[in-house]
This record gives sequence, C-alpha cells and structure tokens, in this order.
Amino acid sequence: MTLHLNQKTAIVTGAAGGIGRAVARRLATAGATLVLGDLDAVALEILAGELAAVATVHAMTCDVSVVAECEALVAEAVAETGRVDVLVNTAGVWVEGPSEAMTEEMWDRTVDVNLKGTFFCCRSAIPELRKTQGCIINMSSDAGVVGTPGTAIYTASKGGVSLLTKSLALELAPDLVRVNAVCPADVMTPMLEGQARDYGGGDEEGYFKRLLASYPQGAKARFIAPEEVAELVCYLASPPAAPITGAVIAIDFGTTAGYGYGS
Repeated sequence: MTLHLNQKTAIVTGAAGGIGRAVARRLATAGATLVLGDLDAVALEILAGELAAVATVHAMTCDVSVVAECEALVAEAVAETGRVDVLVNTAGVWVEGPSEAMTEEMWDRTVDVNLKGTFFCCRSAIPELRKTQGCIINMSSDAGVVGTPGTAIYTASKGGVSLLTKSLALELAPDLVRVNAVCPADVMTPMLEGQARDYGGGDEEGYFKRLLASYPQGAKARFIAPEEVAELVCYLASPPAAPITGAVIAIDFGTTAGYGYGS
C-alpha cells in the first residue's frame, strides 16, 4: 500500500532512538514535513541532515519529562509549519530488576519519560490536532498489555500509556482526532542492546536468548525490526486508517496472545 502524508506535519519525539529514527525515516518517505525532538542533540542533528534530502525537517532538542519542553516542541512545529497533523510519541526508557531493588529515582525517570512525557506532548498538541483532525500514535509495549516479572515500573508506565490512549481516543473522537497505541515486543534497537549490556550480567547473548525463549516461534524466533514498527505507525497516521481509534495494537509475534508467552 502506498501511504501519503503530503502537506502534513508530523512531530516525532525520541526521534534519535531506534524506533523514533525508523518512524522519522518512514514518515519522510510518505511525504510528511517533520518536527523531530530528542535529548541527544548530536544524533538528532545527524538524523535531520540525513532526512533533509527527502523531506523538510525541523529538529529541536527536547526532554519530554519537562512539560515546558513538550509545549515548546509543539510551538516549534506551529511556528515553522503552521500546523500539526500527526504526533508520534516514541521517547522512552527502560528499567528492570526486582521491585525491592527499585529506587524512587528509577520510578521517577521511567514514569516521567514514558507516561508523563507522552501525556504532556499529547496535551500540548491537542488544540492543533483539533484544527487539522489529526492523529496521535503512542508507543506502548507488550509490557503495556500484560505483566512480566521484574519489570513492574516499566510495565506500570506502559500500561498507563495504553489506557491513556483509550481515554484520549474517546475524549477526542467528537473532534475527529484519532488516538492509537502501538505495542511492540522486543525491537532490535540501541535500547535493547543497552538492556542486554546493563542487565545481562556480562552475558549479552544469553540475555537475548532468554528474551526469545518466551516467543511462540521457538527456535525460529527473532526480534522485531524498527522498520516494521515504523510501517505500522505510518499506516495509522495515514488516511486509510480513518476508522481506527482507541486501538492498542500488538506487534509482538504473538507474545501477548495467550498464557505462557511474553513472560
């Protein structure tokens, strides 16, 4: 399917990350004007330079855990392009470990980025999205659909994103603003590599094998490519997805489909 976002402005948070970068590239090829936000100014500048050959790109360093910076990112989009049609919230962080070992700092960082940042980017964009009858795509997770051991804080943050998405979809439906969430399982990104490095106990390959062991494909299991997530995001942002709102869509090889998987 050929998807067109010509003359549309799309904001992508966490744009320099693995999923965010793939989403930005895919929306660029669909014709969108991009407003990209990320904490990593260097990586953001590199991405913006790459995409400038195929799209109009505006980049802004942004910490989504700070409400004023969420507001500033939306204001930048309006100032530079005059509109907001699509908001994709991909900014996120990971934490894992026994709950009794978790700290207030771990809670605050994870919830502030994953849930607070998503909400306040949405809140900031809603007035502009009402004008364009635009859409929001939030990045939840398989951990936003089912619980998994050792991930209580992350699961709480992503479960919040999933239900936030449903609530906003109902609230904004009379204005024809659509809100959906994408729920990937493990995506092969720098974040996943960081998980293996930080929590693999020195055995990154073993960490990956333990993750894949929960997949129903058995020996044929593999991780999701960020481009596969980006394709779904692009579809949800496009006119053919007009009937879809309030959806929390798994892209997880079936890990959340039944008992015994995804844990």
